[in-house]
Amino acid sequence: MAGCATVAAPPSKAPNEGSASYRMLDDSHMEHYQLAIGDIATGATPFQRILPVYPPSQLAACAPMQEVDAQVIVDETGKVSDVRGVLAENGSAMPPWSPFLAAVRTAVLQWRFNPLRINHWAADADGNTHEVDSTTKPFSLMYAFRFECHAGKATVTSAPTKG
Repeated sequence: MAGCATVAAPPSKAPNEGSASYRMLDDSHMEHYQLAIGDIATGATPFQRILPVYPPSQLAACAPMQEVDAQVIVDETGKVSDVRGVLAENGSAMPPWSPFLAAVRTAVLQWRFNPLRINHWAADADGNTHEVDSTTKPFSLMYAFRFECHAGKATVTSAPTKG
């Protein structure tokens, strides 16, 4: 009786893998809410973040590091309502059709934040303070997302800063 044997072919070059990271950017150039005396702002902190996925269509090329600067716009409920690519410091913009910007938008639209709450406090005639009213406001934060492919593997990174 004759038998069949199959020999596994040696693996070809391992496929590239991608990853991403992010960091919050300095937003001192952006307009901020002006708080009145007795106002306290709280919240505006993320509690659910999804890291972007390195675009599969870009893995074979294993492109040089790509950085996407994005403005994350959050509504009164803490839901991300929009993600906009912004100009880099050198004046160049990530094209709106970029697969890297698309990856950022796909992930960040799933982020959730504690709403930005502005509480107004006042003192009564006896000097005791109490909350008069509270409101939630929309806000935006700037983030930089870094996509890297090295040693045959790709990474995406980011980290926030105070806003």
